[in-house]
Amino acid sequence: MRAGLLIGAAAGAAGTTALNAVTYLDMVSRGRPTSSTPEDTVEKLSEKTHLPIPGDDQTRANRIAGLGPLTGLVAGVVVGAGLGLARSAGWRPGPIVSGLVGTVGALIGSNGPMTALGVADPRTWAVKDWVSDVIPHMAYGAVTALVLRGLDNR
Repeated sequence: MRAGLLIGAAAGAAGTTALNAVTYLDMVSRGRPTSSTPEDTVEKLSEKTHLPIPGDDQTRANRIAGLGPLTGLVAGVVVGAGLGLARSAGWRPGPIVSGLVGTVGALIGSNGPMTALGVADPRTWAVKDWVSDVIPHMAYGAVTALVLRGLDNR
């Protein structure tokens, strides 16, 4: 079980790298800015939990700028770890099903908190917004599934 957890976490980290690469390529190709939703989520979570982010205005802003992307990294590693645990328990679907499960898990892991905290409302997103969100998450699912499969065959 521990090996499955660690292998899954590594696969999730690789998937997160793919998600970030696809996101940054989209930003470059369309000239769009980075999303503020990860930082907005950190601020909203800080408010809801009554756990302040310390520092003067600039230091606090810098911490939030670091914490925002870290939440995505953590979500990706955790989803991968979950997939690794499931594989170590005997669940071994093919790469397409595993990739789709990873995609959905990453979408929920990243968008779920934002939606629950009122930072984002996916029901109001335009098609281009959904495409911009789903494609990087599909890259996450595909890479995570392929790395898991590759590490299974070690």
